[in-house]
Formats: sequence, structure tokens, C-alpha cells
Amino acid sequence: MAMENKSTQNLDCGCDPYLLSLVETPQEQQPIAKNSNRSTGLLLASITGGAAIALSAICFPFVAPALRRVVLPYVPASTQQVENVMKALSKKSTGGKKLIDLGSGDGRIVLAAGQRGFQSHGVELNTVLVLYSKLAAWRQRIKNATFSKQDLFKVDYTKYNNIVIFGVEEMMPELEALFEKSLTSSSQVIACRFPLPNWKPSHVIGEGIDTVWVYEV
Repeated sequence: MAMENKSTQNLDCGCDPYLLSLVETPQEQQPIAKNSNRSTGLLLASITGGAAIALSAICFPFVAPALRRVVLPYVPASTQQVENVMKALSKKSTGGKKLIDLGSGDGRIVLAAGQRGFQSHGVELNTVLVLYSKLAAWRQRIKNATFSKQDLFKVDYTKYNNIVIFGVEEMMPELEALFEKSLTSSSQVIACRFPLPNWKPSHVIGEGIDTVWVYEV
């Protein structure tokens, strides 16, 4: 009734009906415009929220190490570091050719050792890196290079003759104590970036951040 009265009043004023329609139409469509803006806002909020959740899921495996008692961050080994580790392995004349890389990251040490005939295995807590390493081994057809998600403090070290560790300074004393209890004779430990605090290396390869300390058990 209100709209009819309004239209009747406008016609009574002698105004052109077409001009009146141009004036009245935006007011009548205002609720529709508001609903459209509200829908657009909800859509943008949903997209932003979804993107944030997806980004969190991707980043979590890389951030999670900071929540552990001993932090072992992912820092890829340089080409020179890989070469120094391979030199250390080639100098070993006794013992078997079973190798484990603690905190194997993207798997480059394990893959390089596998290409040289070692039965090599990498343990890593980052699920994304474990999957990436397995894919790399499959693509390169290196069947003697394997990977698993595992805590390096829960490994059975009696199975391995060569232990490679890219550790951090804070964790080396604890690893040293672990090795003293669990390593068999004729084993060797290859420490990269940081040496074991009390063991005396049999030889040292490289310098700076590429240094490798080799310990004979």
C-alpha cells in the first residue's frame, strides 16, 4: 500500500513516469546490492581461511622440530659436504657397507652412498622430507637407498657400520653417550658441521662448515 500511495503521489505531481523510475530504482535495488556485497565478503573470507589452513598444514612439518627437546633443523648439505662424506666412506677399509644417516633431510647423503654400493638408510622426522627422499630414490632407481620416519634416539645402531650425522652443537654430547652404548666394533661415525665433544677423530676432511670429523670405534 505504501508503494502504491507513493506511486500515486508521484503521478499526481505531473512528473514524467520514466524519470521517476530512474530515481526510484536505485533505492529499490539497495537491499540486493547489500546482499551481493555480503556474499562477496563471505566468499573472500572463506578463501582466505582455506588458504591459511593449507599453508599451516604445509609448513607444520618444517616448524615442528622447534617444538622438540633437541632441535635438528633442516639445512641441506652442500655439494662439498656430500663429497667430503663420500671421501670419508671411501677411506674405510674394514667393516661392512651398511650406512645410516641421522636426520637425512632431502636424502642426498643416502642417495649418494647408495650409488656407491652402500646399503644406506635415512631416518627423518619430517614426513614431507621422507616422502620427497623416497620419490627421489624411486626416480633415480636407487633400490639400496631407503628412508623412514623415525626418532634418531630410537634407532638400533647395531645394524650399521657407518653412521652419518649432521647435528647441532647442543645434541652432540647426548649422541656421543648414545654411540658409546650402542655402536659395535669396526663402526665409524662421520660427524658434519659439529664434532663429538670428547672423542678424538681419526682424521678430518674439509674445512669451515664443510668439515667432516671421522671417528673409528
